[in-house]
Amino acid sequence: MSIQKKLLRFCPAPCEEVSIKGLYLAHQLHKLGTTESPFVYANFLSSLDGRIALEDTVQGTYIPKHITTASDFGLFMELHAQADCIITHGGYMRALGEGRLGNILQVRDKELVEWRCNNGLKPQPAVIIASAGLNFPLHNSLQEHGQAVYIATGRNADPDRIRYWQDLGHPILFTGEDQMVHGGPLIDALSSLSYKTIYLVAGPQMLDTVIREKQLSRLYLTITHQLIGGKDFRTLLTGTTLGAEGNLILEAMYYEQDAPPGSGQFFMRFGLERSTSTDT
Repeated sequence: MSIQKKLLRFCPAPCEEVSIKGLYLAHQLHKLGTTESPFVYANFLSSLDGRIALEDTVQGTYIPKHITTASDFGLFMELHAQADCIITHGGYMRALGEGRLGNILQVRDKELVEWRCNNGLKPQPAVIIASAGLNFPLHNSLQEHGQAVYIATGRNADPDRIRYWQDLGHPILFTGEDQMVHGGPLIDALSSLSYKTIYLVAGPQMLDTVIREKQLSRLYLTITHQLIGGKDFRTLLTGTTLGAEGNLILEAMYYEQDAPPGSGQFFMRFGLERSTSTDT
């Protein structure tokens, strides 16, 4: 990695400059979970007005390029490098297959792959694809990198589509009584497969269910200091009003100036009441 920039740490005190490279690797997430109680974390990039993606009839769902930065992506990949499995969803797989979104299914930086191997992780994480409709393509890179692939869905999903994936040799995880994937049963299923560090790179619907069902351990959030606007957009959550399960505790906050150009961004780490880690 080539990130050598400095950030200004506001929290925890005292305020000081810190290097961005290795910032999230230092959190040692791969040591925080157990097979009985996996450590589940998510990461999102949002504009100041709460947009994580826009939608239109041509591009579908997409992330505006002017809110993305090398710094945010570098930290995203540091989080990716610490997971023994990642959770994505059918919508992402379709967008990836159509070329609308980039491939984030693998850790590609050689330093990070080496870091994984030195820390007892496989070169690449397992991939769990959450889907109600089960209608998506698999990306060739999954087989090329020898990654374990599981399909998570509800018990009431289309039997023909279930059989299709089973015939291809991909295990099905039934994680809800309807067609939808539910956070509690999903994390229980991954726990039974001995996964300890679970990185959620799916969308708002998955974030909603893992928070609502009290499965999330930590939320990483980058907020770019830009207003995007737009009538058709995605934001962090999709469901009904949350109560106390939506309370977050700010554990760390960093500021990068002039990135994106002409603006800036915060990198924040939030814990939840059920998360007991106090490292910085």
